Amino acid sequence: MEQATERSSPAVAITNGIVALHRTNYGRGATKARTHIGDGFVLCVMEDIFTAAERTLVGAGKLETVRRARLEFQEIMRDDFVGLVENAVGRRVYSFFSQIDVNGNGIEGFLVESVTGDRAAADGAAADGDGTAGAG
Repeated sequence: MEQATERSSPAVAITNGIVALHRTNYGRGATKARTHIGDGFVLCVMEDIFTAAERTLVGAGKLETVRRARLEFQEIMRDDFVGLVENAVGRRVYSFFSQIDVNGNGIEGFLVESVTGDRAAADGAAADGDGTAGAG
C-alpha cells in the first residue's frame, strides 16, 4: 500500500488507515484496496481480506460465522473507523457499515455529511421510499 503522508489524498489516507486497522486487529490486511469518495459517501473496497482461519471456516460452509465475528469487530472498532474517515474528509460520518462476501472481498462504507452539510445526494435528488428518485 502507498504510504500516507500529509500531502496524500484523503482516499489514500483512508485506504491505508483501514488496511492498517485490519492488519493490526486481525493480523492480516487486504492484499488490494481502494477508496471511493463522493459528496455523501466514502466506500473502501478490499480484496483478499480473510485470515487462514476464516478461509477454513468459509470452506466448511461457515460464512455466517465469519460474518458475525467481523460485524462484532466492526462495532467494537467503530470509533476508530469513523474517526479515521472524519479526519481524512473533514466531514461528519452519520452511518457506518461493513460487508464481506464468500470470496474474501469486503467493503467498509460510510455515509458522510455532504460538502454543504446536508445528508442529501450530491446531485440534490432524494430517493423516495419506493427507491425512485424524487424531487430534492
